[in-house]
Amino acid sequence: MWRSRPLASQILVAVLGILLATVSAGALLYVKLAGQTLDTQYGQRALGIANTVAQMPSVRDALVRRDPGHAIQAAAEQVRRATGASYVVVTDRSGLRYSHPNTTLVGERIEEPVAALDGQGHLGIDNGSLGRSANGKAPISGPGGGIAGQVSVGILEEQVTSELVSDIPWVLLYSGLALAIGMAASLLLSHRIKRATFGLEVSEIASLLQEREAMLHGIREGMVGLDRHGRVEVINDEARRLLSIPSAARGRDLSELVPPGRLRDLLAAPAADDEVVLTDEFLLVVNKMPVVLSGQDAGSVITLRDRTEMEGLVRELHAVTGLTTALRAQEHEFANRLHVLSGLLGLGEAEEAGRYLTEIAHGPAAQATDLRARFSPPELAALLSAKVAIAAERDVRLEVDPGSGLDLSTADPGALVTVLGNLIDNAVDAVAGQPGERRVRVLVDTLGPDVRIVVSDTGPGIPEETLHEIFVDGYSTKTPRPGMRRGLGLALVYRLVRRSGGSITVDGSAGARFDVLLPNSRSRAALEPAEYA
Repeated sequence: MWRSRPLASQILVAVLGILLATVSAGALLYVKLAGQTLDTQYGQRALGIANTVAQMPSVRDALVRRDPGHAIQAAAEQVRRATGASYVVVTDRSGLRYSHPNTTLVGERIEEPVAALDGQGHLGIDNGSLGRSANGKAPISGPGGGIAGQVSVGILEEQVTSELVSDIPWVLLYSGLALAIGMAASLLLSHRIKRATFGLEVSEIASLLQEREAMLHGIREGMVGLDRHGRVEVINDEARRLLSIPSAARGRDLSELVPPGRLRDLLAAPAADDEVVLTDEFLLVVNKMPVVLSGQDAGSVITLRDRTEMEGLVRELHAVTGLTTALRAQEHEFANRLHVLSGLLGLGEAEEAGRYLTEIAHGPAAQATDLRARFSPPELAALLSAKVAIAAERDVRLEVDPGSGLDLSTADPGALVTVLGNLIDNAVDAVAGQPGERRVRVLVDTLGPDVRIVVSDTGPGIPEETLHEIFVDGYSTKTPRPGMRRGLGLALVYRLVRRSGGSITVDGSAGARFDVLLPNSRSRAALEPAEYA
């Protein structure tokens, strides 16, 4: 029931409860301290009166002479009425009373011993015959400097209590004022908290927090929330995985969490819209949007989408589509040749038909057989055969250098096929549709312990000022194709070569020429199968 109450009620009740407890404790402490103070003050007052009576010559002389004329009772009563004391009692050394407000007690001894025989004044609380009182006792000097008796003056507790009661209205006024101020402060505080929480109650805030955590860590996209200074405020598990960020990320700047490179530049930029970034492990689509609340900069939100698998499937589908198109063209070409042979034989041109068969026997089929004999693993020969057919379909002549040959039957072909395939695709794209000669030349062999790949073309080349940009993911001078992201092929090649410990050089002066060296003794982990082949 307490948790279901509105926040303002909870704050009000809590503040009032605290104030009531503190005010009550303060009032009790005040009463106790005030009572002790009043007891001390009245005791000092009583002691002062006792000292005055003890110094009166008439009292001292009468006490020495046993007070035959009862002068002590008269003097004591006169002093009691004049000072407002409750009693003034004069006794001799043995405790015999010579004065008392109750005349029936005059001539009787007091129950307690005479305290002033030591010659000193005494303060205390006396529970005498008249009741509890603040008491002061003073010695009466006798002949020769001795102590003849004492004067005991008391002020009853009723007088002390009456003064305390007179202070109660002020205590109540102070307590009421404190409660009123506390109530006003609690209402103001609850109003400000309501504004800060957009009118949400505590239970609603807790529910929203639970929902936010569930959504934040349940979505398949990475999400990072930054404050206005670029420090991480919120990050979900997917973002940690994609960015390889440790668990202790909140409050730290992104520059401390992400290594230098294009990814960090994008994350630090004011905004980003579907920017593609290639990391060592993933292909990411990055979006960054600023957050503005009440016209003020509140930070930004970064979303990261993992498109590694999807991009690989799209590129694989594109490659299969191109190969299917090339096979379809070869099928048409095969049908046309059959028609030519049928026509020649129908015309009786047997010799011409034989010459034509000899000519076509050295065509693509013979070339595929030759590539299979020169290259191992077979995936490499299949790739070159397919690229030759696809290039021919685009009116580009793809030549495999006669000196090419490779035997890596026990090696993982994934990275090699990816590097070679992407370099050939870029070369074919560069020369396709260009005027003049459209030729791409490929050399694959070994150079010492390394595998050498050389891909050159007769295209327009690469301007010198852009040579340092061509390996940056997202950079491309080509027109985007539907369903395909540009600027990834060369970036992927560079990543694979760099991770393998190899090298790549580019010459863009007369066409484009890429020279790649890959270590022949690379491990499977160093050249992993590529995701974007």
